Amino acid sequence: MPDEISAVLGSAPTKSETRGEVLYTPSGRDRGVAKRGYWRLDAADTAPEDTNAQVRALLSKLTQDLAVWRDITNRFEVDLFCGWFMGQTNDGAILSPATLLALGERGIELQLDIYAPDSDE
Repeated sequence: MPDEISAVLGSAPTKSETRGEVLYTPSGRDRGVAKRGYWRLDAADTAPEDTNAQVRALLSKLTQDLAVWRDITNRFEVDLFCGWFMGQTNDGAILSPATLLALGERGIELQLDIYAPDSDE
């Protein structure tokens, strides 16, 4: 299935698994069988954070054909996962209307994990 997704989206994933695939650790030890399949494309880190640029970079690698996206999102769970690591307890980030529109047009759900600064820092 990852090969099919790569073909229709127009890019290879950063990482993928096929349900039922035997998984191994980097040292070659068997770590079990994949219970689910997935196809993941990672964004490059940015400092300072620039989620809008990261989303643009990811989507620029993938098809712009919204019919393909409708098919993919009808058949699979599709999301953009963002881990935001805040520098202060009252920190924030901005997603532009263009970024939100691009995700919405493709039916991509936005998932956010927001991490407060480490209290030891």
